[in-house]
Amino acid sequence: MADEGEEPEAEDGEDEEEGGKKKGGLKKKLLFIGLPIVLVLLLGTAGALMFLGGDKAEDAEHASAEDGGDGHGEAAAAEHGPDPVYYELPAMYANILNDDDEISVLQLIVMLEVDSEATVHLIEPLLPRIVDRYQGFLRELRMDDVKGSAGYYRLKLELLRRVNLAVAPVVVNDLTIDTLLVN
Repeated sequence: MADEGEEPEAEDGEDEEEGGKKKGGLKKKLLFIGLPIVLVLLLGTAGALMFLGGDKAEDAEHASAEDGGDGHGEAAAAEHGPDPVYYELPAMYANILNDDDEISVLQLIVMLEVDSEATVHLIEPLLPRIVDRYQGFLRELRMDDVKGSAGYYRLKLELLRRVNLAVAPVVVNDLTIDTLLVN
């Protein structure tokens, strides 16, 4: 009887192992067949969305051609709003240290971009405050701070931040560095 009791247990264990292998086999099939199919579908969908997204630019080109070809039709005006107004600040000069620890002169002319002439009239009385903020910042610059495109970009961002702090609550949208010379 002990032999009979042990054999059925062993047969049950073999069935469990075979059942486990069948489940494992199903998992392997799903992993090796199903997963690549899902990945191909996802990549195909992403590729189709990327290529179909280009139609918007073509539609805009066709719309501008219908407006007379100049790209300044009603749709373009609605997207970009009114033309910005530029206000040129007076030239500013500051002494900075160059690479040889000698003093060089930095000349800077900045143009502020605002929404309207009314904003310009709000900024004009604050001009001494803007120049003061800029002078304090410019005198701390080193030659390395303004070298290269990265230095130019950081300088532009810092100047924009400082002018917006000086004229708050008025907002300056952007600025253009018209002249940046170091002598």
